[in-house]
Amino acid sequence: MTEPLMRRLQARGERLTVGALPWVAPVYRLMPQVAEVIELPFAHGGLQLKARRSLARQLSGRFDVAYVCPNSLKSALLPLLAGIPKRVGYLGEARVGLLTHRLKNPPKAQRPPMVAFYSALSGAADSGNDRPQLQLNPVEVDIALAALGLQRGAYDVFAPGAEYGPAKRWPTRHFAELARRLELPVVLLGSAKERDLCREIADLVNADQPGKCRNLAGETSLAQAFSVIGAAKCLVSNDSGLMHVGAALGVRQVALFGSSSPLHTPPLNDRAAVLWLKNDASYQPPLDCAPCFERECPLGHTRCLVDITADRVLLNM
Repeated sequence: MTEPLMRRLQARGERLTVGALPWVAPVYRLMPQVAEVIELPFAHGGLQLKARRSLARQLSGRFDVAYVCPNSLKSALLPLLAGIPKRVGYLGEARVGLLTHRLKNPPKAQRPPMVAFYSALSGAADSGNDRPQLQLNPVEVDIALAALGLQRGAYDVFAPGAEYGPAKRWPTRHFAELARRLELPVVLLGSAKERDLCREIADLVNADQPGKCRNLAGETSLAQAFSVIGAAKCLVSNDSGLMHVGAALGVRQVALFGSSSPLHTPPLNDRAAVLWLKNDASYQPPLDCAPCFERECPLGHTRCLVDITADRVLLNM
């Protein structure tokens, strides 16, 4: 979702270095606008001031401007410690003294779609046409598919995980039902943390149709996962990072929304079908509770996802 920002900055002549955590660094290496990617050696949680000061010394004097995309205090520390003179970001978490150019941070309910939210850091007006774009090297895709024993367009991909929590995940039994009804085999993608979730789906499907469902969660690099998605016939996913990868690659996809909102984080892809019961006038009783943006359903039913049927997804594939 930050790729359109990269495109804007590069188009006006800025040379871009991106500081990213190791799990997301491969995304930026696929962006031709990015000249350099620095993997940040920070663990989740805590300020880790010693590590930040050490890296800041290495970066001192190299940069004129820092665009700080995350809203956290710690994300704004490194540019300050590195002495970068212009530091642009949104207000939040006591960052007034850390940023030199501060944008007002609207409440989440009033925040624009995240692509526009990030693109605004460039200082340019929203064009309304910013869409994330990723380009894969065809040779690298072929190499990845050959290593995994896959053929272009001969499988569908499911990404059943969502790091945020279960209130964003379509039930595993629904994924399994959908897989059983598809003509093509299904490849399951996700992180190592989602391996068991994907195994549950694969076991349900393969018990009736041996070999129909293949679990690659935690078995591929991020670059390989991108190749698998880019060469698939269709991607079915929750509102997740891999959903946005599919959108940026322009693949046919069905995106399932529950506790979150496609008004906030839509898949910006003309080939995407979005299923969200909140805006379905025929769904009764209405989902007055959505979007709640909670990790787990506060009401305990998660009907925003449970009531999306495999039939409905199939009709949109």
